[in-house]
This record gives sequence, C-alpha cells and structure tokens, in this order.
Amino acid sequence: MKIDRQALEKDFPQLTRCVHGLPLIYFDNGATTLKPKPVVEALENHYRRAVSNVHRGIHYLSEEATDEYEKARERIAQFIGAQSSREIIFTKGTTESINLAAFSLGEKYLRKGDRILVSTMEHHSNLVPWQMVAQRTGAQVEAIPLTDGGEIDMEAYKNLLEGGGVVLTAICSISNALGTINPTRKIVALAKEAGSYVLVDGAQSMAHERVDVGEMGCDFFAFSGHKMFGPTGVGVLYGREKLLEEMPPYQGGGGMIEMVSFQETTYGDLPHKFEAGTPPIAEVIALGKAADYIGGVGFKFIEERERKLAAHLEKKVRAVRGVTVVGHPSRRAAIMPFVATGAHPRDLATLLDIKGVAVRSGHHCAMPLVKRMGHHSWARASLCFYNTEEEIDRFAEALGECLDILREEGKAT
Repeated sequence: MKIDRQALEKDFPQLTRCVHGLPLIYFDNGATTLKPKPVVEALENHYRRAVSNVHRGIHYLSEEATDEYEKARERIAQFIGAQSSREIIFTKGTTESINLAAFSLGEKYLRKGDRILVSTMEHHSNLVPWQMVAQRTGAQVEAIPLTDGGEIDMEAYKNLLEGGGVVLTAICSISNALGTINPTRKIVALAKEAGSYVLVDGAQSMAHERVDVGEMGCDFFAFSGHKMFGPTGVGVLYGREKLLEEMPPYQGGGGMIEMVSFQETTYGDLPHKFEAGTPPIAEVIALGKAADYIGGVGFKFIEERERKLAAHLEKKVRAVRGVTVVGHPSRRAAIMPFVATGAHPRDLATLLDIKGVAVRSGHHCAMPLVKRMGHHSWARASLCFYNTEEEIDRFAEALGECLDILREEGKAT
C-alpha cells in the first residue's frame, strides 16, 4: 500500500506547504479535505471561459453551463447509486440538505406526538433541524443511546423502535467526532421494518468508503462537496423519488416554478422543485470532477490505505505518555479523538500548529456526544489516503514534545 507521494503533491500542492517554517502535516481532513488540481481547474475554467447562468438562457454559454451542470448531477447520481438524477438535489452542504429534508418532510408527514429518533453521536446539523421541526409540528425528538465505547446501543435502539410511532430516524454513517463506523444498513433495515423514514448524514463517508444508497436502503442521504475533495458551498440531498414528489418545496423563487400568478403558483418537476434561485454552478461542476477523481483513485485502494493509516495512528497515539484515545468502537475510521492529562485540547492544538501539525480541538459540533463520553472537549486527528506513516510518526513525536512543554509550564505556575 505504498503511495506515490510526489504524484500526490502534484495533485494536491498544499501538501508541500510549510507553516511556521515547518512542513505541513494536514490532519484535519474531517473538517475539510484538500482539493486536487482537476477540481480547482474546473472552477477556474467556469469563471474564465464558461460563466453563465443555468436553465434560463437559450444562448450558447447558458446552454453550455446547463449541460455541464446537469452532467455533474448525473455523475453524482451514478457515484452514490441513485436510480435517477431526479433524486439528486443540490444544496449548499450537508447542513442545508438536512434542513431541507426536515422542513419538507415535517410539512408533509410529521404530526403532534410523532417520534423522531436521533443518535447521540450526531453532528448538530443532524439534531438541531429535527428539534426545530418538532417544535413546529408537535413531534418529539428522542436520543438513541450510545455504549461506553462510542457505538450505537443496538438493543436500546430496537426498544425505541418497538415503542411505535417513529416517523423518522436520523443517523450518521461515520461519526465526525469519534470516527465510529456505524452498521448503517442494519440500522436502516430495522427502522424500515418499524415503518420509519431514515435520513443518513454521509458527510464523513464520501471521501473514504463506497456509498450505494440503493443497497443502504435509506430514504435520504446528505453530504457536502468540501469533505470529498470538492469545493465549499455545495452539497447534495439524495431523496427517494416518490418521497420527493410528495414533499413540498423548501424555498420559493426562480427556477423551481412551473406557472406563477397572484392567484396560484405551481411547482416544477424534480429535481428543480427544490432548487430555488441561482445554484452554485461552478461548485456543482467541480463536484462532478471530485467524484471523477475519487473514482480514478478507487475506493478499494482508499479503504485499504486508510485502514492501515488508522491502525498506525492509533498505535502511535496510544504510546504517547499521558494520552488517552476517546472511545473504543469495534470499527473506527481514520479519525482519532484524544485527550491528555494536564493539557487542555485547545492548548494542545495550538502548540501542535506551531510544530506544523493541523488538528482540530473543541466539541466538534457534537456537544451531546462529547458530554456522553465524559468530556467537555477533545483534540482530533483525521487522516486521508494522501497522508503518510512518516507524518504520523512526526505527529506522535510532536504530540509528546507539546505535552512536555505544557507539563513544564504547569510546574512553573
């Protein structure tokens, strides 16, 4: 599983950067991945040569932009195993995708007393929108408990479903804060048996494992472009066509209508019914290129490579004196949450940055999860296939040095 680092550095020039006079070690891929040249070139090409609005003009540039935009939709549908490009709605990101689903599903299907199950490990983006729709409709949000190891408690989950009245179940495929890889198909199957719709937050999956929404069986699947080597400002909501046909629009405006009068407005066909206004055109086109790039690398290579990196990272981090890895799920992605005795995660991340290492610290937009695991915050190293064992070794060394500094300062005070 050796990688051609020189070739990767040509694709991802940011890998060659120095920060604070040291070579960058980018271990914050959970927040956003780096962008390969084909994605950057697609953005530049659109703004340099092909800039125009889509679906509105009949002139050459508009038709060219529309063609590229809709080709990207078809590519994304193929990439995630959707039955039709009509099931692909472009949004600003995972957050807007989930808000769209929550609003429109709530308008159509949720009523007072209905139950919404949300796992305790969810990002706020897959919790707060359901709380908002519950307040509006009279439904209630209930937490799916976790085990001490940071996995969904499947027995507790089954018991919640058996209580009846569950209209929607919301889970993530991979936890952004813990790295737990959930048994998504099993979770979805149990929900469907209980008559529940299911939304899966797939933001952390798209760059790291093959996704097939048909095999998964979910009703909705949400993700962001910027976490799969694409640009910021674009995301996707996959929805089953029958459901999307029945659900009301999330926003109103140009592009999503059929006929408008002061007496009545009728809405356009899918997917445009949910895409009011001018969409993120260049970003959508570049997202299609990101999918092409991932396809070129291949998920078989990515998954095997990242399993090896994750194992090496865990071994090295656990060997650092005073460091505790948070949680112990049976399956973890290349995401390593950790705390250290006598060191606040923010101080640790700040010192690591000075040593050229980019990690994240805080509650990771998952406050209920962090509290459940017995912490206020932690630091997180999140890897991608372009990272190396050598970078992990340097990170572990830098981590030990930072802790020594913090311990010495603690003695001095």
